[in-house]
This record gives sequence, C-alpha cells and structure tokens, in this order.
Amino acid sequence: MFESLSDKLDSALHVLKGHGQITEVNVAETLKEVRRALVEADVNYKIAKDFTNRVKEKALGQNVLTALKPGQVMVKLVKDELTELMGGEAEGINLSGNPSVILMSGLQGSGKTTFSGKLANFLKNKKNKKPLLVACDVYRPAAINQLHVVGDQIGVEVYSEEGNQDPVAIAQTAIAHAKSNGHNVVIVDTAGRLAVDEEMMTEIASIHREIKPQETLFVVDSMTGQDAVNTAKAFNDRLNFDGVVLTKLDGDTRGGAAISIKSVVNKPIKFIGTGEKMDAIDVFHPSRMADRILGMGDVVSLVERAQDQYDEEEARKLQKKIAKNQFGFDDFLSQIQQIKKMGSMKDLMGMIPGAGKMLKDVDIDDDAFKHVEAIIHSMTPEERSKPSIINSSRKKRIGKGSGTSVQQVNQLLKQFNQMSKMMKMMQGGGGKKMMQMMKGMR
Repeated sequence: MFESLSDKLDSALHVLKGHGQITEVNVAETLKEVRRALVEADVNYKIAKDFTNRVKEKALGQNVLTALKPGQVMVKLVKDELTELMGGEAEGINLSGNPSVILMSGLQGSGKTTFSGKLANFLKNKKNKKPLLVACDVYRPAAINQLHVVGDQIGVEVYSEEGNQDPVAIAQTAIAHAKSNGHNVVIVDTAGRLAVDEEMMTEIASIHREIKPQETLFVVDSMTGQDAVNTAKAFNDRLNFDGVVLTKLDGDTRGGAAISIKSVVNKPIKFIGTGEKMDAIDVFHPSRMADRILGMGDVVSLVERAQDQYDEEEARKLQKKIAKNQFGFDDFLSQIQQIKKMGSMKDLMGMIPGAGKMLKDVDIDDDAFKHVEAIIHSMTPEERSKPSIINSSRKKRIGKGSGTSVQQVNQLLKQFNQMSKMMKMMQGGGGKKMMQMMKGMR
C-alpha cells in the first residue's frame, strides 16, 4: 500500500532523521523533495505545495532546528500534517434511520457493487444489523446478477425487480419491503457509467431526492489517482454526498486520491477496500494511514484484526490442551485459519513497524501456509492428535500425499515440537500468544 510514496518520503526525510546538523537550508531542500514525492504520487501540485509550506511554517515556528532531536520532530510534523490533510479523525457512518438508507454512487468499474456487499457484510457482522441490498442498476443485468451472487455469499437478502426499468420505483418499493421484513439497513446499489454524464447524474440525483438517504457514499477506484478526485468533485457538486469510499488500496496505488480528495471535496474518506474478499473492508483512520505512508506501521489496526478473530472460549480450551500436552495438528490448523482471516500476509506485514520497508522486495505469498495445510490434511486423524506416532514410513506417505518432501514434513514436525514446548513454558497466553508465534512458522 503506497510503497512508492513511502520510499520517496523516507528518502526525502533521511537527512533529517539522522544526527547531522540540521539547518533552515536542508529543511527547505527536504520539503522540496517531499513536495516532489507527493506530486509524483498524483497529489495536486497546489495541495502538495500548501502542505509543505504549512510544515515549513510550523517547523520554523516551533524552533525545530534547536530541538534535542530535530529530525524526529520534523517527521512528527509531516505525519500530523498528513493526517490533517486526509481528514484528521475517523468518521462513522450514519445509521439513524429506521431503516437506515445508504445510497452508493460512483462510476462503472469503481468496485461499487462489490463494496455494497462488503458494507452489508460489515454491518451484519460488526454492527449486528440486518441489511437489505437493492439492485438499482437496471441497465446492466450482470450487475444485478453480481449483487445476487454477493448476497448469497454473505447471507444477505438482495431485492431486485426483473423487467422494471425505473430505479426510483425499485428503491422506494425496496425500502417498503425492508420495513415489512425487519431490515434495519437498506443499501442501494446504483448504475454507473464509464465517465461522468448528464443522464447518470440526473438519474442518481432523482433517486437521492426521492428516497432521502441517511448516508450517500461515493465509491472511487484509488488506482485512478487525480482523476478520482476530479470525478468526486463532479459527483459532490450534484449529490453533496456524505463520504468517500476508496477501493483497490491493495493494488499498485500511488496515493494521490487518498491524500488529496478531502481537500478538494471537503468530505471524509469513511471506508477503504483492501482486497477481494468480502471482509476486506476497513474504517478509514487518517492517523493510521499517515503512519503507514511514513513507514511506521499500523499496530492498532493489526491488534483490532487479531481481536476480531480471537475467541475467548476457544482460547480457554486451547490452554487446557496445552496444559495436558494434548495440543495437536488440528488445533494448529485452526490457528492458521484464524491468521488467514485477518487479511493478506503482505498487508499484515505492512502493519508491523519497519517490516514493510524490510520486506518491500520480498514476494509475500498469500498462500504462505499452503504446504503446511497440505501436510496436515495428509495426516490421519490419529496422527494429527498424536504427532509423536509419525515414524519414517508415515512421513513418506504424508509427503507423497501432500506433494511435499520428507524433509519438509520433518521441518514442520520439528517446528511444531519446538512451538509446543515453548507454549507449555509460557502457559497462560492461550490463543493470543499462539498467533504471535505463528509468524515464525511460515
């Protein structure tokens, strides 16, 4: 996420991070490089220039040059200003209605339909809501089918009307259906176009006027950079939307949209899409994003993801098994599944301070545990519960069945035994400590 921008900012701030003499001259030179990095990341030049001017003004006003650790103070100023530029504080979503109506807007291809499903899944699982998805893209049958597929995948009802070409009427009937069937959130997926046009704007403005949503979100593909910002302005001029959703932040994103969209439309980024899976959605936290852009990681988000997967009852059962020396490969496999649910390995590593920089040239495979899972699945139930019975002939069979070698089976068994001993020694941590130790098992 924002690797190129992070590298350039790190390079620009390198002199100030050191212990050499810091002067007004090299502060100015450094900020010039910061401005160049922002512009290359597709941030509007005026926004980038205003940003560095504010940092310079604060730096000179706070006597940074004479501070005990001036480099660290400068980095903090850049981080604080970057946080403010992206919105300052995280913004929540308005769910005050009964039902709460959320209108999704954006261009075709921005990920609007997929994100509608992600949002429904988020509200269902994290906010304990009963959402209804509404298919109002009457021009693309594929969009309606896609929404139904997404709805089936996450267990959320999808409302559509075959043959009806009036999206306003569909949305109104869907809201009535939601009231009658106990849905407390309605998410309306609308039609998009390949570019902004008057017909699309008129249609979505009509839907907005008639259904009076509590929340109108503009979904934008973050990979389109400054074009995304310009499109957001066009939509905001007509809809006066409440917030922005940035999708595809897991791709080769330069960062321009995330950094400058708030300045242009004066509306907060509320959510980000970080992958293809239905749970790849995060509330946007400007401060955490600034940390990641500056290579400081995002430990808070990492902990939150771990807590989402942490089950206290399961942890207690696990602790008892460890105490009785009954921890087996089925338990190990369960822990692997919990880690995989937290997100892509590359994204998780990027949240660890310093790890993103160290691993920037390393290809981190999302199937990092694939061979481990294959080996475990090739074991018999008895072998998984009592790894000590696995002898040479069993190892050959397991290796052959999993498409791996005896050496790989031996390596896994050795690591498993070491981990079991360590867990026995550190009893009391249960699942949380287990998840920390799993990092070394990839």
